[in-house]
Amino acid sequence: MEVISYYDSDDQKYWLEQIRKSDWQATAYLAQLISTDAFFRTLGENAKLLLLVDEDTLVSFCTYAEIDDIQPTDLKPWMGFVYTFPAYRGHRYLELLFSEIERLAIIDKVSVVYISTDHVGLYEKYGCEYLAEMKDIHGRMSRVYVKRINRI
Repeated sequence: MEVISYYDSDDQKYWLEQIRKSDWQATAYLAQLISTDAFFRTLGENAKLLLLVDEDTLVSFCTYAEIDDIQPTDLKPWMGFVYTFPAYRGHRYLELLFSEIERLAIIDKVSVVYISTDHVGLYEKYGCEYLAEMKDIHGRMSRVYVKRINRI
């Protein structure tokens, strides 16, 4: 398994089709952002779409971006659009994406990464701490977690 960057990939069309196979509603929005060239405009010019792949199989994906669904806010960066395909859940593959997020955060010299979610009990397994409930761009309350970055 390896983590690759969607926008550095030579197979963007293939990976977009794989992303679209997700059964999660937010994935349709992510695919729309990619397809309409709105990804960077919406998530920030330095946003990244990270894919955890097993050869030509998409296992999991997430974004690392300045902007997420909690707005307006000074909090950044965000790990968003976190999804693992059902066949791969329960194996802690998300740890591989977290490792890449941590590596990018160290490069960016940030000490925390934020996550907006409605999940309870998932992100705590990866060392995230609950911060607060905040309204998302749709007016719904979302749980915000913070992942502290360990600099080596």
